[in-house]
Amino acid sequence: MPTDPAGRSAGTGADTDPVTRVFGIRHHGPGSARSLRHALEEFRPDAILIEGPADADPLVGFVAAETMTPPVALLAYVPDSPARAAFWPFAVFSPEWQAMRYGVDHAVPVRFCDLPATNVLATEDDTRGGGSDPLAALASAAGYDDAERWWDAVVESVADSAAFDAITEAMAALREDAAHTELDASPGDDPSAPPSDTAQPTAAIPADDPKPAENPSAAIGFELPASVERHDAAIAPLIVDHHTLVREAHMRQVMRQTLKGGAKRLAVVCGAWHAPALVEPLGPAAPDMRLLKGLPKTKAALTWVPWTHSRLAAGSGYGAGVTSPGWYHHLFTETERPVARWLTKVAGVLRKHDLPVSSAHIIEAVRLADTLAALRGRPLPGLSEVTEAVRSVMCGGDETMLRLVIDELVVGETLGSVPEDTPTVPLAADLRARSKTLRLKQEALARNIDLDLRKERDVERSHLLHRLRLLGIGWGTPTTGEVRSTGTFRETWTLRWEPEFEVRIVEAAIWGTTLRTAAETKILDTAGRDDVTVTALADALEMALLADLGGATEGLIIRLEAAAALDHDVTHLLGALPGLTRTLRYGDVRGTDTKALAHVADGLLVRICAGLPGAVTGLDTDAAQALRTQIDAAHTAISTRDDEHATTEWLATLQRIADRDDVHGAIGGRAVRLLCDAERIDDADSARRLAAALSIGNTPAAKAAWIDGFLGGRGLLLVHDRELLRRIDEWLRDLNEDQFVATLPLLRRTFGSFESGERRAISQALRDTGSAPTTAPGRTATDPVRGQLALRAATAILGAAG
Repeated sequence: MPTDPAGRSAGTGADTDPVTRVFGIRHHGPGSARSLRHALEEFRPDAILIEGPADADPLVGFVAAETMTPPVALLAYVPDSPARAAFWPFAVFSPEWQAMRYGVDHAVPVRFCDLPATNVLATEDDTRGGGSDPLAALASAAGYDDAERWWDAVVESVADSAAFDAITEAMAALREDAAHTELDASPGDDPSAPPSDTAQPTAAIPADDPKPAENPSAAIGFELPASVERHDAAIAPLIVDHHTLVREAHMRQVMRQTLKGGAKRLAVVCGAWHAPALVEPLGPAAPDMRLLKGLPKTKAALTWVPWTHSRLAAGSGYGAGVTSPGWYHHLFTETERPVARWLTKVAGVLRKHDLPVSSAHIIEAVRLADTLAALRGRPLPGLSEVTEAVRSVMCGGDETMLRLVIDELVVGETLGSVPEDTPTVPLAADLRARSKTLRLKQEALARNIDLDLRKERDVERSHLLHRLRLLGIGWGTPTTGEVRSTGTFRETWTLRWEPEFEVRIVEAAIWGTTLRTAAETKILDTAGRDDVTVTALADALEMALLADLGGATEGLIIRLEAAAALDHDVTHLLGALPGLTRTLRYGDVRGTDTKALAHVADGLLVRICAGLPGAVTGLDTDAAQALRTQIDAAHTAISTRDDEHATTEWLATLQRIADRDDVHGAIGGRAVRLLCDAERIDDADSARRLAAALSIGNTPAAKAAWIDGFLGGRGLLLVHDRELLRRIDEWLRDLNEDQFVATLPLLRRTFGSFESGERRAISQALRDTGSAPTTAPGRTATDPVRGQLALRAATAILGAAG
């Protein structure tokens, strides 16, 4: 049956003759979306086919739900291997979404016609890619060096359904000269992007043209020459690859089935690059069947998931992305005075960041944007004109302020939503139900929440977020809150929902059908591995308690006790002790029975106290520093636990270490310091040990290491203990140049760890008192010889004056 360039059947005039129209669109283009909606209203189809996975047809009905709010995406995954997944995103300004909305609003059947997800996910070696962007070729022919700027100029500011004629003819001309290859690739596809191609945008006839141009290609600002040089030679050649041919063959097969099923007015919505291949006549089906024969297949499950504008952006790595999804959303939803309304939003963003922006700024920015558009011959200001107006008028040329506008408005972080009855795995349903009960809303923008663990709801929120972390779903990240608290009754989290979490939920579904059972199963599986360390088991036990995984706690304690009994490395035991002690504290706060846990902690401490004195000898500087850090952490943990027996045993161990002469200075000095803080040795004893460490028998490096261990991070000691300051100052002044240079790196590390205020206070103390010993009050030292000289000089002066 003959057709016109746009793919409309010429027909014979009979009412029963089927009519097919192909609408070549740009994915996520508001101009395409508006034009397509107008075209569908004019064409009044009785069946609609959309580029997308053909096995997603049952999900179209969810588009009509009130709680279905774009941006959303079709998610397809392999149930037995959820990491193999693909997304097909849609925004409110996506032409495909508007086609679906038209279908559900007018009771018109809507189907997808691209390769099914079962075929897409079966191909593990994704080598798609190559060739240039057809949009760049069209922009170059129109005299533009930027494809986005060209599209924004000729399409996004206006809408006209007749533009589909022009875009189809333009793409047909480009495909005539495109190279054909058997590579399994698709122009512009990105392996990380969904398999919807980067098909190029439809164009619209400028608003001041009363009717379409005689040559349709003139409607988009250029005319294709007859020669093969149809676009700038600097642009890479266009490619029609094997993967594209297979996809188009499948689309044609679905079109044949739909027409055979009784459709009389068929609308096909596809990427503009594919439009010329789908216009009638479709030709015989045999070649298409040969192309599709033998395609690999796998099981696939499909569902709708929320998406974000930032994930629609090209900068996110999405092959069919756009540079300004927030701006496109505004253009599509704000039809009255879009520029003024946009600049008002910009002012709101800048004011939110405490930047002075008045209504006068908005008025002047609108005038500047309109002036720039007039100078450039545009019917309305585009994003480039609006951005320049914002930069000049509202931001005063400050690129940092402009970046705020780009991040929050031009790109944006709008998060969509899907109906609760959308098909999904049981784990996702449990998360959705728990989030609703606990009033935790999934949001794309990061926000902080403070949890008071004395409140039942906040405790349950904490359990939920910790379980998600165990399952690798980082919706919440522990952070430092603005509310100061020295106890364990408060937690602060930063919440930020990412679309990728939907895939991780599917992956985690292998562990269980609820968050609790899945987390328990996963943590026990991890603990059961042969290579798991005592430290990892202690951390796992702490996480199990934080997540309230009672079903896993007993198994973890048994596994930890067995692993600790077989591990003879004191550093491993030291590394596990702080986490175990924190777990005891959290158990007390949350009302958990910690008797078994206390038994394991006591056994761990006994083994540490027995082995640590022998493990501190023969260490180099790096090993000594690492062990000192572990000793500090263990000391803090034991002090926090406040158990008299544990504290006594630990301090006795430190005493044995401090009394040894063969211990590295970093550890020996720290042991003395900790014993001083615990009042196990007095000031006189610590002064004696300091004098011994600084005695002539030790090397300068050993002395510096001892001082670093003794002082490390405690600059206020030198401020308040003037005798200690004097001793160290005398030692430093007595060093010769070579010794000072040798010890300087360690000294810099010691004093560099002090806060700036502590360093200033130390300097002031030295200026006030110096390093010389002071004499007792009331006793002044005199020098008779120097006194006689002074008296003679004074007598001579007085005599001369008389």
